[in-house]
Amino acid sequence: MANLTIVIEESTLKRARIRALEEGTSVNAILRDYLADYAGMKAQKDEAINDLLRLSQRTKTKRGSRRWSREDLHQR
Repeated sequence: MANLTIVIEESTLKRARIRALEEGTSVNAILRDYLADYAGMKAQKDEAINDLLRLSQRTKTKRGSRRWSREDLHQR
């Protein structure tokens, strides 16, 4: 990851920090998500998720055809 320095009004940053705190996040996370979306990363991620879902729907295995027990899942 890279670091980014921006210049912003102190009052704007203060209000952004308060709002982010109310939303349970940080200004850093909000800016990171916004820049990823702006750069098209969100669209690529959404497309990859949709591709995976389409592939999973094409599988020949029936859903729910087998019930896994705890022992099956943890068998080595």
